[in-house]
Amino acid sequence: MKGLVVKNTGSWYTVLTDDGQLIESKVKGNFRLKGIRSTNPVAVGDRVELVANAEGTAFITAIEDRRNYIIRRSQNLSKQSHIIAANVDQAFLVVTVDFPQTSTTFIDRFLASAEAYRVPVVLVFNKTDLLDADLLRYQQMMMALYENIGYHCVAISAETGDGIEALRSLLQQKITLLSGNSGVGKSTLINRLVPDANLRTAEISDAHNTGQHTTTFSEMISLPDGGWLIDTPGIKGFGTFDMEPEELTSYFPEIFRFSKDCRFSNCTHTHEPGCAVLQALEDHFIAQSRYQSYLSMMEDKDGSKYREAY
Repeated sequence: MKGLVVKNTGSWYTVLTDDGQLIESKVKGNFRLKGIRSTNPVAVGDRVELVANAEGTAFITAIEDRRNYIIRRSQNLSKQSHIIAANVDQAFLVVTVDFPQTSTTFIDRFLASAEAYRVPVVLVFNKTDLLDADLLRYQQMMMALYENIGYHCVAISAETGDGIEALRSLLQQKITLLSGNSGVGKSTLINRLVPDANLRTAEISDAHNTGQHTTTFSEMISLPDGGWLIDTPGIKGFGTFDMEPEELTSYFPEIFRFSKDCRFSNCTHTHEPGCAVLQALEDHFIAQSRYQSYLSMMEDKDGSKYREAY
């Protein structure tokens, strides 16, 4: 029997079988993914094989090859990864310039990981209804920065519905991962897109202007016009996993474009003479915030940086 993993609540997985049944399933005790040190061997979006048992549940016995996945460093075990979702057509990263503020470092780490696993990303700037004139200008600058690199940006208010129709057309017939910091309004957005989802939302914590977790597991939600939305728990940090420093350049498209003109083929773009990237940074063709994100990821090899709230 084969099916699609549509929900993960820890040790249990809900599988939608090819004949339309929903079966609660567990991973067989000796089942491990080869080559991936992951805290979750099976992820939402995986195509799996399973064997039903007499109790009406099932054992997952195999995973079909993945097209792609989004992965981050496990928060508790630095040597392991956590697979956020598998087999996605695109990711929507929901960000807010305030209430709470999403850091550019967090955005850049997510984008670099998506580039590494060939997942297109749309940046969704939420809570525009709460922004004053200065914050709106700052949001426009942020959107211009990422659009110039080549990322699609959409400004919305999940609360009022502004901009939602633009998102609907991007979602049709696609499997879309929805991610972002806690408190950026993912649950409100899903309730707007899928009115019968009835997801719980929480107020922003006034003490630190930070979000509270309202989603505690990953789940695929069927969209009215076709396609799936993968809802994931809000994440405070995004530690990158298994990225070698020499690979990093190719995960920052604008840095990669200039790196081809560097004097040395193994240039790290930190100090070398004849570095086209450093020149482009000085000439403002590369944003300082993006370069700082690149440097912070270069330092990730010590395994401690990911613990900070990027």
